Amino acid sequence: MDKGIFITGTGTDVGKTYVTALIVKKLNEQGIKTGYYKAAISGANSIENSDAGYVKKISKINQKEDTLLSYIYETPVSPHLASKIEGNPVNMTKILKDFNRVKNEYDFVVVEGSGGIVCPIRYDNIENIFLEDIIKKLELKSLIVADAGLGTINSVVLTVSYMKSKNITVSGIILNNYKGGIMEEDNIYMIEKITGVKVISCVSKDDKDIYIDEKYLKLITGGF
Repeated sequence: MDKGIFITGTGTDVGKTYVTALIVKKLNEQGIKTGYYKAAISGANSIENSDAGYVKKISKINQKEDTLLSYIYETPVSPHLASKIEGNPVNMTKILKDFNRVKNEYDFVVVEGSGGIVCPIRYDNIENIFLEDIIKKLELKSLIVADAGLGTINSVVLTVSYMKSKNITVSGIILNNYKGGIMEEDNIYMIEKITGVKVISCVSKDDKDIYIDEKYLKLITGGF
């Protein structure tokens, strides 16, 4: 299935939403009618003030707010806990239905995850859902967003290793907060050598656009 890509991060606050917004913006500028979707958002009191609202604003898409996500929780904790506190557990059938609604309207969909890859979305005595389950259900390949600085080799390698163990295809890695210099250049080299996955872009603080080589764009989008 090549009508979408899943964006995950090596953890919270690595700039996943920021990079996601730049990717949506980039693909639309390339003439690919691209929409956005996120299954569950916590720590927000409205769509406008959430990650989804931020992506809509930065990417300048005209997508209807109610199609951007399925679940929003005010409690600023992992979705599985926020849903327990607020009494509104995630349902996989709804996620698939809402994603398909966006997929049917757009040529391509960028799906953003919550936190890092091992983020529980629902965990109770009825059903356990992790991000990996959503990726598989939506039949998507993935990109990993990581901070470019110290410690990223470990976090990226562990994330790639986990995803590969779950039979999830990692199509590329994007490093955020990139400043350059010998350490960050070596981070790129070591990440690629250890994981076998290419760093397809480096984003600096406050960048308004993301550069991704055409061959990697085609890899991400399935040949658009």
